[in-house]
Amino acid sequence: MIHLENISKRYQVGDVSVSALDNVSLTVEKGEFVVVLGPSGSGKTTMLNVIGALDVPTEGQVYINGDRLPLVSKQTDRFKFRRETVSFIFQSFNLFPSLTALENVQLVLDMADAPDAREKAIEVLNDVGLGERINHFPHELSGGEQQRVAIARALATGNPVLLADEPTGELDFRTGVQILDLLRRQAEAGKTVLVVTHNREISRVADRVVELSSGHIISDGAPRGGKVSIAELSW
Repeated sequence: MIHLENISKRYQVGDVSVSALDNVSLTVEKGEFVVVLGPSGSGKTTMLNVIGALDVPTEGQVYINGDRLPLVSKQTDRFKFRRETVSFIFQSFNLFPSLTALENVQLVLDMADAPDAREKAIEVLNDVGLGERINHFPHELSGGEQQRVAIARALATGNPVLLADEPTGELDFRTGVQILDLLRRQAEAGKTVLVVTHNREISRVADRVVELSSGHIISDGAPRGGKVSIAELSW
């Protein structure tokens, strides 16, 4: 589903060239639940942005579901790709404060000209346990509920790739594990799920852990000690 081939990403800061990713190659299969682990500045968010066409690599090729991403800076091409192939979940939720939970989810469906947008939005909000909160505004929802709205918005499109950047970073432990369970169930249903985090404990429930340091993949494999159930996590 995802294939990165010799990806590098460099930024020019004044007279200095800063390398965020350095010759990174990675393949992720359909239905895998992968945690990308690393400290701040390791390149993990840059990798996620390259996969999701929010950023263009300096060198290398990106393939999603067998299709090569348009690497030139054509915003229309990359927007079409994001609309049809990948969905993002951000740590900061990125909900529109003046829209209800239902309207926040329905908006992405309306933008894609999806039929029965309202009915589909209600369906996915029910799926994430917010059926009784659909008419509430973000400020009327808890942090966990806001994150579930963001997940519902990502799921509503039906896109095969789900990219989550620190999705539990602003949540308490109890809510965080609920979000992880939601994401894991998406992988079990056949979606390809990548979760970026600095929290090593989260990586214990992944099918696979990709660890980054200074723009390089330093390890790629099963979680240390083997995969565990969400009930065994603590942080």
